[in-house]
Amino acid sequence: MPSTVVTATAWPARTESKPELPAALEDRNGFFWSYTEEPHRSRRQAIIKAHPEVTKLCGPEPLTKYIVIAVLALQLGCALLLRNTPILSPPFLLTAYIVGATANQNLFLSIHEISHNLAFRNPLANRLFAIFANLPIGLPYSAAFRVNEQTPFPSPHSHKPIHGPETRADFSCSKNKKPYHLTHHKSLGVDGLDTDLPTALEAFFLDSVLGKAFFCTFQILFYAIRPMMVYQLPLTWIHLVNIITQLLFDCILIRYVGARTLTYLILSSFLAGSLHPCAGHFIAEHYVFEKPSRGGGAATKEPANLVVPVPETFSYYGPLNVLTYNVGLHNEHHDFPAIPWSRLPALHELAKEFYADLPRHESWVWVIWQFIWDREVGMWCRVKRKAGGRKVAEWREVDFGAE
Repeated sequence: MPSTVVTATAWPARTESKPELPAALEDRNGFFWSYTEEPHRSRRQAIIKAHPEVTKLCGPEPLTKYIVIAVLALQLGCALLLRNTPILSPPFLLTAYIVGATANQNLFLSIHEISHNLAFRNPLANRLFAIFANLPIGLPYSAAFRVNEQTPFPSPHSHKPIHGPETRADFSCSKNKKPYHLTHHKSLGVDGLDTDLPTALEAFFLDSVLGKAFFCTFQILFYAIRPMMVYQLPLTWIHLVNIITQLLFDCILIRYVGARTLTYLILSSFLAGSLHPCAGHFIAEHYVFEKPSRGGGAATKEPANLVVPVPETFSYYGPLNVLTYNVGLHNEHHDFPAIPWSRLPALHELAKEFYADLPRHESWVWVIWQFIWDREVGMWCRVKRKAGGRKVAEWREVDFGAE
C-alpha cells in the first residue's frame, strides 16, 4: 500500500487579490509551518509492523572503513602530486573540482555514516575513525557530528529483542548535549533545534536569484557557521582530539610537503559544498519544490482548506548515489538511521509500497539550477514546526517506535 504519512501544514492567510495561491508561495514571506510530528517515526513504525524483518538490516557496514581509507589515500596522493603546481593553474583547479570535491564530499558523507555508529560496533572506534576520515577535509568537523553515548551496537542477528532500528547508542543523548546531526533527525524541522533549517535572516536576505546563487556557492560555509548561531554544543574531549589532530596534520603537511597540499584539500572541501553536482543533495533533501495542492475543492477562507500536506524529505535514486553513500535515499535514511548506506536499497525494495508514491528528485544538478532560477522556490521553502507534537529536546527510546 502507498504510504499515507503526511504532514498537516497550515499556510499563512491568503491575499484577497489572488486567492488561488497560498500566501507562503504567493508572497514567499514565510516558512511552511506544521503542527504535527515529523513523518518518519510514524512511517518507521508502519514499516516495522508490515515487515518485521527490516530490523535485520540494522548494524555497521564493514566496507565503510575500507572506502574511507581508499578515498583518503586518493586525496593525499593528489595533494602530493600537486605540491609544485600553481594554485590558479587549470590542472590544480580542475583536479580540485573533479577529483578533490567529489572525494571530500564522499568523506563528508562517510562521517555522516560514522556518526550513526555504522562503521564499527564500538562507538568510541567510530568517534576516532571519524577524526581519521576528517583529515583530508582540512578543518576539524567530525566531532560536532557525533552521537554522545558510547553504548555498543547490538548485533541485528542476536536473539535479544530489538524494538526499533536504533539502539541506545542512537537515542541516549541528554538534553544538554545535542549533537547537531542527530538533533536534525530527532527534531526535523523544529525551529531552534534543527540546524539544517535556514534562519529567517538568511531567508530574508537571500530571497532572490543572486541571493540563492550566493547561498549555493558558499553553502558549505552556511552549514558550518549556522549551527553555532542556533545553539552551541559543550566542548568535550573528543572535540579537542579532533581539533588537535587536525591542526597537527595540517602543520605536518605545510612543514614537510608544502602549503599547496593543504590549499588543495581545503579548496576541495569548499568546492564539495559549492556549485558541484554532488552538493545538490544538501538542497534536494528537505527543500519543498512543488506547490502543494489545496484540498477540499474551491479555495475559500475556511481553515479546513488551508491545511495541506507538504512532504518534508525527498529521495534521489540516480547514479551519484554511488559516490555519496546512497545519501540520495533520504526518506529511507530518515526512516531508519541505523541502517547503513549499503543496505538502504534493500530497505527500499523491502518496503517499496511505502516509498513508491513519495516525491523524488531525478537530478541533483537540476535541483541546484531550479533552486537558483525558479522564483517560486527559495530559502523559505522549508517545513518548520515548533515542537512536532512531542518533546524534542531529549532522546528517548520511545521516540524510535519501541512502544
